[in-house]
Amino acid sequence: MLLSREEMSFDFRGARLEPARDQKLLGWMMNQFLYGEVTGIQCGHWLYRAPDLEAARFFSRQAVEEFQHVDNFLRILELLHEAPAPAHGMVRFLTSGMMPATFEEHVCLEMALGEGFVLLALYGVIDTLSHDEIRAILLRAVKQEERHVDFGERRTMAAIRDRPALRRRLLGLSLVSTWGVRRLGAFMRSRLPAEHPVLSLLPEFLGFTVACAEKRLLRMGVLTKPLAELSLLEKSAAVAEAYGASLLSAPLRLLPRKRLTDTYLRDPHVLHRPESGEEDPIRLVR
Repeated sequence: MLLSREEMSFDFRGARLEPARDQKLLGWMMNQFLYGEVTGIQCGHWLYRAPDLEAARFFSRQAVEEFQHVDNFLRILELLHEAPAPAHGMVRFLTSGMMPATFEEHVCLEMALGEGFVLLALYGVIDTLSHDEIRAILLRAVKQEERHVDFGERRTMAAIRDRPALRRRLLGLSLVSTWGVRRLGAFMRSRLPAEHPVLSLLPEFLGFTVACAEKRLLRMGVLTKPLAELSLLEKSAAVAEAYGASLLSAPLRLLPRKRLTDTYLRDPHVLHRPESGEEDPIRLVR
């Protein structure tokens, strides 16, 4: 990933989440993760719309991993003696309500940025939770989440390199996503116990999370300068372009699009087959 584990690790200064004391809080948190993993299964939509075989292969693997993550969070809820429950409205907005219109928007908004936010939250739980079995489950899950973020970062950078004009639209959508994360943080501050040793650090953690997202946007090339140096007019123009483009492209989404069946004979994986004796980069999963 463009950010290391160390860069994405917040200092909770020894504060801990205790399952006995924090059962309801942890249940609420895990239900937010559960909803996110269920929406992650929607990557099947992008498998159908993948621009090349590399992306299609990645999404097929990701779909299996998202189903595994759903089972992981259901198991964690069992361990906490909590039932599955609806997610907060802002979580639904950030995951389902902001479903992108294009592959480029998907890899930037949902994979690099969105799963980057999720990864920070998972690291926070792993670093503070006093429950070995739940931590072990989450440690396995984050390895897969890291691969998803890495793929999103790489494909976002490639998209901007090929079409620099995409930059401002992706920035506008990213600004709205970051706003949604701030709103979710405000809800948690207003409704959850502020005297809690971990939650009392929530405002700092939220600022840290947004700062990590800004670093990611800078390193991907979506941002060309720090957010503090962007004027209100520049931010507004980026958001307007992002949503204006989405509205203008809405009728076009109904038209036939080129799928892998139209393009696979021009795909690098088909054109550049390995020499005899070399390992084929695309293998059937047995």
